[in-house]
Amino acid sequence: MAKSKENIEPEEERKKWDTPQGQLVVDVYETDKEIIVQSAIAGIKNNQIDVSLDNDILIIKGEREDPSKDKDKRYFLKECYWGPFSKEIILPREIDTSRIDAKVKDGILTVRMQKIERAKNKKISVE
Repeated sequence: MAKSKENIEPEEERKKWDTPQGQLVVDVYETDKEIIVQSAIAGIKNNQIDVSLDNDILIIKGEREDPSKDKDKRYFLKECYWGPFSKEIILPREIDTSRIDAKVKDGILTVRMQKIERAKNKKISVE
């Protein structure tokens, strides 16, 4: 069966789809004033990680370089992921996008986001 032009993916898009990506494990929790995301990302320097916000989705991307340059290695067990990774987290509350802080300390990424508090009750005077 011949493919129509509409069904053929551009080469660049196909490469993105075919490239495996590792997933980060994260903890997401809240305090009275903040939403906090934490992830263990050992082996990553600050310039190798990208944290961004797209509407209400926090996006964490990066790449772990394989520390072993030996091309002839034969694994007995392989649980560590080397290469690109990403994680998208839908935020459970509205946050103040001007007050986001991301830090890596001792191999732990911590992203702190200030929540926006909306007034729940308000007396409205009638004139």
